[in-house]
Amino acid sequence: MLSFRKTILFAAVLAGLFLLGALFPHEQIALAQQPTGSVPTVTSTPSGPMVRVDPSLNFIYVYAGPGSFDYPRIGVLLANETAPALGRAKDRDDWIQIRYPGVPGSTGWVYALYVKLSAGAFLPRVDAPPTPTPISTPTINPTLEAAFIGQQTPTRLPTFTPPPPLELPSFNEPTATDASPTRLPAGLLILSLALFGLMGAVISYLRGR
Repeated sequence: MLSFRKTILFAAVLAGLFLLGALFPHEQIALAQQPTGSVPTVTSTPSGPMVRVDPSLNFIYVYAGPGSFDYPRIGVLLANETAPALGRAKDRDDWIQIRYPGVPGSTGWVYALYVKLSAGAFLPRVDAPPTPTPISTPTINPTLEAAFIGQQTPTRLPTFTPPPPLELPSFNEPTATDASPTRLPAGLLILSLALFGLMGAVISYLRGR
């Protein structure tokens, strides 16, 4: 009788646990299979010709084409920095095309004397890109220019009229024949006045005595 009660009680406990699990379902955790081996790291090294910047230089410029005057600068390469070499410019052996990400076409050009090409590398000939043209070429409308610049009327230069000839007066020196015959010499006149004065002084002296 006692074992029968234990059986009934055990069955009731199992039924209660089953009902409890059915009323409150719990989230099941799915266990994924973990890899047992290590995942290899993919590392790649660039293959093909390479250029290396001369370590004696701080940096060099990268241009959009083979020329520092015809093409703009698009970047720089630091000292001892490397880049994949793609080719040489036709008719311009001193310019090398390199792979340069981040610019249109991902290519650039460097001066060959500033870099060192990997030993035994052969570079194919590459056509140079077209030179860039300015965005807009300023032009002047001739009609608009004429509206602001007045038309200058040509004026005739005055003619040169020479002045009349200058007449200089001339003076004729008197000659000996022009002298009057009755004119006394000045020395004789002065001597006569001196004698008259002397005589007057003598007469005045005698009267005073």
